[in-house]
Amino acid sequence: MEGAQRADPGTVGTSPPDRVALPRWVGPLYLLLAAGLVPWIVFLAMTLPRRAEAEHYRIAWVGFDIGMLGVLGAFGFLALRRSRWTQPLATCAATLLIVDAWFDVVTAAGRADLLMAVGLAGVFELPLAMLCVWLAHNVERVRQRRVWRLWHRVTELEAWAHRARRHPRPGG
Repeated sequence: MEGAQRADPGTVGTSPPDRVALPRWVGPLYLLLAAGLVPWIVFLAMTLPRRAEAEHYRIAWVGFDIGMLGVLGAFGFLALRRSRWTQPLATCAATLLIVDAWFDVVTAAGRADLLMAVGLAGVFELPLAMLCVWLAHNVERVRQRRVWRLWHRVTELEAWAHRARRHPRPGG
């Protein structure tokens, strides 16, 4: 490992994140898609009715909650296994929980439903979403710390081996 630069522990978290191997067209495509949503949102805001009855309202919510069950279950299973896939699933779970809270609140039929939706959002959905965001963020930090500790052990062993070669034990 001669010639390798050694990282300063104080700068480990301050360097820019590693680049992800993506084609160059991905960023512009998604920026274009995001920009294209602006007129669509304006169109919907101007044309959608204030009230609507959905034929498949029940199946939409049950299907959404089944999807959320799958994501939360997979997240829990992978967290037990300490899998690297917990980070994206935590992010996905946070997103689903926030979306669930939002639509529960804005689709509440009456005052009692609204109070129930706000209560569930405040007590369960949003705190769990924040926990998921925190976990997703800290999974990466823990991974970086473990890599740093491993790197530190390797450099210590390298230094020990170098000293042992330069100063062999007497009689050995």
